[in-house]
Amino acid sequence: MNTVAHEFKFKTPPHFEDAVHLTPREMEQQILLMAALKMFELGKVSSGKAAELAGMSRVDFLMTCGRYKVSIFNYDADEVLQELQSDLATLEKIGL
Repeated sequence: MNTVAHEFKFKTPPHFEDAVHLTPREMEQQILLMAALKMFELGKVSSGKAAELAGMSRVDFLMTCGRYKVSIFNYDADEVLQELQSDLATLEKIGL
């Protein structure tokens, strides 16, 4: 498979880097990280692809999810309920 890297340019207000106390490169890295975290949180990309976008290993990305309060488990409420019901049924079958 042939992949092509794309370059994005961001416009920021004048002196924005100074306001957030970041260099232009640090701000670029933060924007990519935030985009990766949000796309992963929304289920748009896998953790591996999000890590790639953020420029880090998958393990580091998953640890970063914890720091930013992004769940690494992408289940909706119905899926969680079904899993719990299945687990309870299994426990009843084995007598616990």
